[in-house]
Amino acid sequence: MRLTAFTDISLRIVMRLAVAGEEELPTTRSVAGTLAVPYTHAAKAVARLGELGLVETRRGRGGGLRLTGAGRRASVGGIVRTLEGEGDLVGCEDDPPCPLRTACRLRTALARAREAFFASLDPITVDSLVASPTGPALVMLLPPAKDLGP
Repeated sequence: MRLTAFTDISLRIVMRLAVAGEEELPTTRSVAGTLAVPYTHAAKAVARLGELGLVETRRGRGGGLRLTGAGRRASVGGIVRTLEGEGDLVGCEDDPPCPLRTACRLRTALARAREAFFASLDPITVDSLVASPTGPALVMLLPPAKDLGP
């Protein structure tokens, strides 16, 4: 199974925000740059993560992004399930539909496999994703903090 680019980008964004300092409010543009993803894709992912209550967005001067408490505790399986949707892994209902769809065991087997994949991600939280060595590696990707002086 392969995740969509949207889900991949969304997971990278929540991981980046999970390592942000208390006072740090990265912008969508800076997060996109750090993660090497197109800004437009990151903006769409941030909007969806905001709708899900995982990311808080603040506009204007002093604005930026922050992972919510719910975002930190969120199950990776739950996030992936929500972002990937419930569609079939194969094109049973494509146009034209598969002639085997009413008597096919593959569709059911793939649905079970998909659920097993999601279930294996259920106990993993966003916070646990950024435990060492991932969190420190993410921090190393960040530009140096600006010195605001004494």
